[in-house]
This record gives sequence, C-alpha cells and structure tokens, in this order.
Amino acid sequence: MSAHAIPHMTPEEYLAADRAAEFKSEYFDGQVYAMSGGTLLHSLLAARLITELNKALAGRRCSVFTSDARVRATASTYVYPDISVVCAQPQVDGKHQDILLNPTLVVEVLSGSTERHDRGLKFARYRQIASLEEYVLVAQSEPRVEIFLRQPDHHWLLSEYFGLESTIRFESLGIDLRVSHLYQDVEFSVSADIV
Repeated sequence: MSAHAIPHMTPEEYLAADRAAEFKSEYFDGQVYAMSGGTLLHSLLAARLITELNKALAGRRCSVFTSDARVRATASTYVYPDISVVCAQPQVDGKHQDILLNPTLVVEVLSGSTERHDRGLKFARYRQIASLEEYVLVAQSEPRVEIFLRQPDHHWLLSEYFGLESTIRFESLGIDLRVSHLYQDVEFSVSADIV
C-alpha cells in the first residue's frame, strides 16, 4: 500500500471518489491509500482459498466475497480485504449497497509491502468489527497460515499452521482445510512475497 497524494478527505468524499475511480483505494482516518497490484502468487493463493472456502461452505448460509468487497471497519476506516466471509445475511451500508458491515472472517494474503500494515493498524481496525470472529493471514514465502480467533473475553487467540501436512481449522465457519490444497504446486523462494 502506498500513500496517495490526496489531501485529507471525509468518509463521504472518499466513498464518492472511490466509487468513481478506476482503481480501488483504502481509507484510514482521512487519508486515502492507493492499492497496488499484487503478485501472481498473491492472486493464486487468494483464488485457491476462495475456491476451497466455497466448496467447504456449500449448502450453508455463508457468502464468500473477493477483494472487490469494500468493508467498513470503523466510521473512519474502509478497506478491501483479500477475502471476506459472512455467515449470516450480509448487512450493507447506504443506498449504494456496496459496503459490507458484518464479516465473520477476513483474510489478508501477506506481501513484503503490506505485512506490517496488515498485522498492525489494519488488524487493530478489523478487531473493532463486532461481527468479526477470525482474522486470517496467509504467507507467500512459505506454507504458513495464521489465524486470530476472537475469544469470549474479546482477546484474540493465535493459531499457526506450518507445513503442507497441516490442517487449518476455521472455528467461526466450522470447517477444516488442508494447507497442501492451498499451496499445491507452489515453489517457494526467498523473494516470493515481494510485490
């Protein structure tokens, strides 16, 4: 994510501009950040996870959304997660019906340019979404998935899944997924996560 050369904007100004723009941007406290394109591996991992989630959730009242779904994390934060899942009736904001309010699970595929932000400010904002139960981070540099699960006391419990033989448990969705299905035929290198 790179800073966009736009002066401070209100949420309404941001939404109007983002709806009219050719490229997506995210909004944090009046600042607009242009979203850069990801690597092919980033796209592959997101697509595979979307496919696996859709297969595992077939017949259930859950909807899987791509990175085109804008999510309101707070009144001053609008983001485009790589994947969002809603296991309820999707709630949307405003007359445009283009802002998702109630994700159950959110996924970010990590890259060298976004990892610090995804683990820091973005996760802090995601934690303020009352409906969010799980936050998932998918690595590009190795077969590794981290899941932060909201606890009844509102603390977050981290579970890490390393290696192709691991099975990921998505507690909020009640499903399991083999890490090998996500990373099938992926060859890792030191620079795999550089955008």
